[in-house]
Amino acid sequence: MWYNNAVFYQFYPLGTCDALEAPRDKAPRIRTLSNYIPHLTRLGVTAVYLSPVFASDYHGYDTEDYLTVDPRLGTNNDLKEVVKAFHEAGIRVVLDGVFNHVGRNFGPFQDVREKKWDSRYKDWFCLNFDGDTGYGDGFWYEPWEGHFELVKLNLANEAVRKYLYSCVGEWVKEFDIDGIRLDVAYLLPDYFLSELRSYTDGLKEEFFLLGEILGGDYNRLISDGRLHSCTNYECRKGLYSSFQSMNLFEIGYSLNRQFGNDPWTLYRGKHLLSFVDNHDVDRVASLLDDQNQLVPLYGLLFSMPGIPCLYYGSEWGLTGKRDDHSDRALRPAISEPQWNDLTEQISRFAHAHTKSDALINGEYRQVLLTNRQLIFERKTDTERVLVAINAEGQPYHADFDAGCGQAEDLVTGELHDFGTGSDIPPYGVCYWKCER
Repeated sequence: MWYNNAVFYQFYPLGTCDALEAPRDKAPRIRTLSNYIPHLTRLGVTAVYLSPVFASDYHGYDTEDYLTVDPRLGTNNDLKEVVKAFHEAGIRVVLDGVFNHVGRNFGPFQDVREKKWDSRYKDWFCLNFDGDTGYGDGFWYEPWEGHFELVKLNLANEAVRKYLYSCVGEWVKEFDIDGIRLDVAYLLPDYFLSELRSYTDGLKEEFFLLGEILGGDYNRLISDGRLHSCTNYECRKGLYSSFQSMNLFEIGYSLNRQFGNDPWTLYRGKHLLSFVDNHDVDRVASLLDDQNQLVPLYGLLFSMPGIPCLYYGSEWGLTGKRDDHSDRALRPAISEPQWNDLTEQISRFAHAHTKSDALINGEYRQVLLTNRQLIFERKTDTERVLVAINAEGQPYHADFDAGCGQAEDLVTGELHDFGTGSDIPPYGVCYWKCER
């Protein structure tokens, strides 16, 4: 499956393309994303995930119209051309599917506001005509987590589900997308996920379904009959926190818990989406006091089990933190990408990952763990790679049973001899492909 082998890159188009506060003039701002294609190809990206692109009240997750591109970004034809350009560069495209809730300007909800009980859409939402909201609608409705600008859809209503499935079908037909990321998938009913999987399996070969989940048991979402993957927030926290606190035992524990070879391991053999930041959380460069740790952190991201995903700008060390009132600092306008030493290192990790069966599909086994160093094995029937991560600014000498005499470093191409032990440089990353 293409998605298991992918290196993802996330855009938040309303931010990237400087469209959030733009007029609804249908100017082709979304075509800005095409400027990134040479950068993405050089970086080693094989798939992009676009946060909401359809007409919304403001931030994209408050949908007005599922079938029309947000006029602040352009037209449907502009999106079609952008997807075509990505495909011509060998890059797959996944769109955000916001199916738990809509914005207040969503057409069917506006019909309910106007006609109340007489609206044919009144059962599309979770309403109570004996109550009211702060908006004075003349009825109460269930919002998303207390945010009344987001109106929860009634997914128990078959008509609502069929409408949403038909929208996905139109996205494939008109834009030729390769998958969708399901916003707040942890709130979507199991029957919805199963029906959506059945529908999309017949829609396009290897159509990818990715779910957002913050915690709990990821197995509820991922199965042969539901989603293919989900966001690995547990390891996202472990990644930055382990480096910032200089305690790699935290991420080591999470990796063993999720992918180790013990009988109780939770997700062995599954490909979760691995990331260190996105449009909802602080940039990882803003979370580390020692910026030199970004290299080994990304080295670990691209070698641990999972599908690695970068967030636009973070590959050159962009900073940004949310505050109590806004996420705007996480979603800046950037028309042209940058390239620096960090980007170069990440590119090497990405290309090494893509070329290695072990780093994509291999079993995980911890070999050595200290507060500041982690060595683990990724292994398939055809390849074995030992990964060494050094989180500190001092060299580290490691003595361990490598199970072979020599190896090729997939990052540098250099030959490594295990005979007298292994020296890992300061903030070092090694992907040792062992001789057979």
